[in-house]
This record gives sequence, structure tokens and C-alpha cells, in this order.
Amino acid sequence: MSTEMKSPVVDASLPEEEPLGASRGERLTALAQQHGALVALLLTVVIASLSFESFPTSDNLGNVAVGSAFLAIIALGMTFVIVTGGIDLSVGSTFALGGVLAAWGSQYGTLVALLLPLAVCGLIGLVNGLLIAKARLAPFIVTLAAMLLARGVLLNITDEGSTTYLVEEKSFLATLGEESLLGVSLLVWITAVLFVIGALVLRRSRFGQYVYAVGGNEDAASLMGAPVARTKIAVYTLSGLCAGLAGALNAAYLMSGVTILGIGMELDAIAAVVIGGTLLTGGFGFISGTLAGVLLLQVIKNIINQIGSLDSSYQQVVSGAFLAVVVIAQTWLGRRRRML
Repeated sequence: MSTEMKSPVVDASLPEEEPLGASRGERLTALAQQHGALVALLLTVVIASLSFESFPTSDNLGNVAVGSAFLAIIALGMTFVIVTGGIDLSVGSTFALGGVLAAWGSQYGTLVALLLPLAVCGLIGLVNGLLIAKARLAPFIVTLAAMLLARGVLLNITDEGSTTYLVEEKSFLATLGEESLLGVSLLVWITAVLFVIGALVLRRSRFGQYVYAVGGNEDAASLMGAPVARTKIAVYTLSGLCAGLAGALNAAYLMSGVTILGIGMELDAIAAVVIGGTLLTGGFGFISGTLAGVLLLQVIKNIINQIGSLDSSYQQVVSGAFLAVVVIAQTWLGRRRRML
């Protein structure tokens, strides 16, 4: 069974591993789909470095990296969801809820501060997965309801947002947000480790093959013996866990559980994943591309701050333009690949 699974899944999801007979056009198209975001990121960084003296400094680049960490962790979980052909609109509210729960739990010790947001946010993801996989409800509706639910719970435990819980200063959670290793924030190291693990799981594990198979053709995957329902439940649970962890780390960084965070963050995560080359239709995507997409959005935000005369709304304009261009390019490249 594993041999039958491996061939179609790998061919559909790993275009850089084209067969030896693949034409030059097929290889170039596949590379463009996978590495387009990275090329755009590198060009943007070079232009920004030449335009602004303060951009390539270690302090500024460190701020970009730390600012990207929380969105990157959310986008990591979102990548698995979108590769299966789903969507998760609840991650922004779940992220905010995770931060509040971590800050509240820090008064009872590090274990509570870390496990409570993971347990609650993972449970939200699990319920999403069960409703989508078992009840066959639309992911858009289910996760939209979960978004409202998580935000409602958040407002309830913070007295409509009037109460802000602070992270205990001497707790291990505070240390995660403050300390560095080799001059790089621990938050960045944690994010890097998670992305390495995520890439290995998606590309090299049996579960990763199932994720691609479900997104490529759910009916065919079921006939081939892939556990479609369990795979969907797993990816939504993973998405909830990633959002909860990002919220906990954000609370460590800010030393408090800020209630107004996370609004619209699900859209930023989706944009980063799609800009990174993952198809919204499922069956095709890369963890490395997602990371490049997140960094590209953060670099754009940083450039706008460097200009100074532009307000933050321009970030949304540029991000939306990038997203539109990427979707159009993906559609064109997909059609070109089928024609070759």
C-alpha cells in the first residue's frame, strides 16, 4: 500500500523532483511555483538594503525575525490545512485566546502557562476537524463559528477586554520572550525548529503523503486506503495547537495577554501561505515557501515603517497586490504545467 501511495503523492506535491524525462519548461515552471516567493523576498531585501541604511542592520533584521515568528507559527499550521484543501478562519482569535490563557496561567507556574493554551486551542482545532471530517460541514462555516467562539471566550475571561493578565516576571515563560541564543532571540530559534520539523513531516512522513493525497483528490485518496477523516482532524488540531503556541509565545514577548491582538491575523496567515506557493485548491504546497511568504510580508511592513511618510494601511494594499499577483501567477503556471 505504501508504494502505491508514494508515487502519485510525491509526483503531485514535489515538483522539484521531476522525472528524468521532464522537459526544461516543466522544470522551470515547477521551480517558479516553489521558489517564487523566495526570489521576491531576496529582491525586496536587496532593494531595501540599498535604499535604507538602517534596514540591513542587525537590530532591524532581528526585529523583522522576531516580528515574523508568531505569524510564521500560525502559518505553519495553516499550510497543512490548506494543502488538504481546507481553510481555518479561527486562528486569529485562537492566537489571542492562547496569549490570554498563557498570561493567566503563568501565575500558577510554567507548566500551566504553556499547557493550558495548547490544550484549549488544540481542543478548538480538534472540534473543527471533527465537524469538518465527520459531519462533513464546510470548513469556512465551521472555522468561522470557531473564530466567534474563541473571541467570545476571550472576552468572557477578560471582562469584555477590561482585564489584562500579566506574565510573571521570573517565570520560564518570561524567559522565552526575553532571552537570546548566539545573539538571536529564543523565539526565532523555536520558530526555526518548528519549521524544520514541519517540513520533514510534510515532505518525508507517511502523514505528509496523506495530507497531499487528501488535498489532491479526496475520493482517490480514500480508495487508496488513506485515512481521510483522521488526516483532516489531525491538520485542524495541528492548526489550533500552532495558534495556541504562537499566542503563548507572544504573551511571553509582550509580558501580558493582550486582548485586541489576532484580529485579521487569519487573513495574513492565509496570504503568507498562498504567497509561498501553496494552492488554495489543495494538493500542492511547501513549508519553505510559507516561511518566505511570512518574511516577505514582514519585510514589506518594515519598509513602510522605514519610509515613515506612509501609514500602516499601505501594508495591506501592498500585501493584497502581492496576493492577487501570486494567485494569478499560480493559475497561469498550473495551466502551463498541464499543457507541457
